Amino acid sequence: MDLIPSFSVDHTRIVPGIFTSRVDTVENGAITTYDIRLTRPNKEPAIDVAAMHSLEHIIATFLRNDPEWKDEIIYWGPMGCLTGFYLILKGSRPPRDIYGLLLNAFRSVADSQIVPGAAPQNCGNYLMHNLGMAKWYAAKFADYLAANSGKAEIFEYPKAERLVTQDGHQFYDS
Repeated sequence: MDLIPSFSVDHTRIVPGIFTSRVDTVENGAITTYDIRLTRPNKEPAIDVAAMHSLEHIIATFLRNDPEWKDEIIYWGPMGCLTGFYLILKGSRPPRDIYGLLLNAFRSVADSQIVPGAAPQNCGNYLMHNLGMAKWYAAKFADYLAANSGKAEIFEYPKAERLVTQDGHQFYDS
């Protein structure tokens, strides 16, 4: 079985940032999955689950209401490892092209007075939200993006080095 591309990223060297995870060709163009990494995997604690859930609701609402981008948004949701989110957009753009959108999305969390859709009829776990912590994580990430916008490392994945066998197959140690 082939290792999926996201497992070929060196998670010991990745920093918070905006990365292209994959680009899929579809009938009318492309669909791009972006890795929006808020914390350093295996070096920083995972994001609080309730805060992650609140960020999912608030930022999904922001993205789907942004006049310039709303028709391009396919999906916004958390990573299972709780270190960031996946954003899926129509088209294929380099991560730098969505920097402003994401900076604005994370900055918008500061103005949130409620978590949109946090009611039993709208959410599968409406009691599991933490707006205060969501604001803290969002501000931390927005400040980090603003301070590091000129660094390539927040837009380009570090790739894992893999041994290639004599017959051309990649060797994986796990």
